[in-house]
Amino acid sequence: MDLQSRFADRPVFVTGADGFIGSHLTEQLVEFGADTHVFVRATSSGELRNIRHLRDDITVHRGDLRDKHSVERAMSALTEYSDTIIFHLAAQAHVGESWDRPYETVDTNVTGTLNLLQSVVDLDLDIAKFDTAGTSEEYGDIDEEVQDLHEYQDDGRVLLNERSPVNPKSIYATTKLAADFLTMNYHDAYGIPGVTTRMFNNYGPRQNPRYITGTIITQALERDIVELGNLQPKRDMCYATDGVRGHMHVALDGDPGEEYVYGYGENISMRDWTNLILDVGAEEGYWERPEIVQRDDRFRPGDSDVEELRVGYEKLHEKTGWEPNVSWREGIRRTIDWYANNPDTWYGRVDWR
Repeated sequence: MDLQSRFADRPVFVTGADGFIGSHLTEQLVEFGADTHVFVRATSSGELRNIRHLRDDITVHRGDLRDKHSVERAMSALTEYSDTIIFHLAAQAHVGESWDRPYETVDTNVTGTLNLLQSVVDLDLDIAKFDTAGTSEEYGDIDEEVQDLHEYQDDGRVLLNERSPVNPKSIYATTKLAADFLTMNYHDAYGIPGVTTRMFNNYGPRQNPRYITGTIITQALERDIVELGNLQPKRDMCYATDGVRGHMHVALDGDPGEEYVYGYGENISMRDWTNLILDVGAEEGYWERPEIVQRDDRFRPGDSDVEELRVGYEKLHEKTGWEPNVSWREGIRRTIDWYANNPDTWYGRVDWR
């Protein structure tokens, strides 16, 4: 049975629904005919950012993950349903900003997850799955003391999967690992059907322009230089819609109490990623080839950058058949097109002016 028929009329609750991946997930759920409830941060304007166009097709609950009362009030709407799927994507998700806003990062990512899980218990909700979105950053760099526990390919490159040791190198990564463990704690203690997912580096339309792909594209659209930090790290870049399908497959077919990781299955240095983006944009006529400039003040603090991330998604593939559908070139082309045609959504949010 396909995803669409399995989500039709199913109650779902999405945190962070107006964010990057959350908005793509919400859009897909609406298209599939799900009974879609979203939890977004309350603002004075009530703006829904990336999901305004879905306003008539969703039930909106406003609040703050850090406020247990507002979380429980929103989730009380689920008491009339059975077999609800909860997608927990809300987070302070920027690695660099986690150093600038450590307390907010901990409060949102850890306390926020705790508030959701405890509300499921307090309200005695009948849910089918609680999917907590983790991150590849939880793996960090290889710790020499446990390097023998990692899996390697014939060329010596590490392959990260559900069995790989974790070694978070940032406040953000540590909070996401804590959220993973909280989800498993509540599964073990209360039987909440929790699953955790570690998506490898997502990119695509609507992403905050402070992330690597967005900052490359927005700078290239506006000027003849692209200023960046460390370009040596390698990342496994996964297009947004592939990430959304991963969440959906895990939510439907993942085994409670289990971890599922997924991404493109190949990695690329940030220098090569930058060059690929600039090449595609030049070929498509968006810009003349800008110059790449490295700046020390754009590096992560100290020794906190992760050198290499690459996923082995065999577990999810064997369980559900999931695999990435969008190539890097096609994903980059779509992403450039969105930034080029939606400057009002990012113009005041960049960090390079």
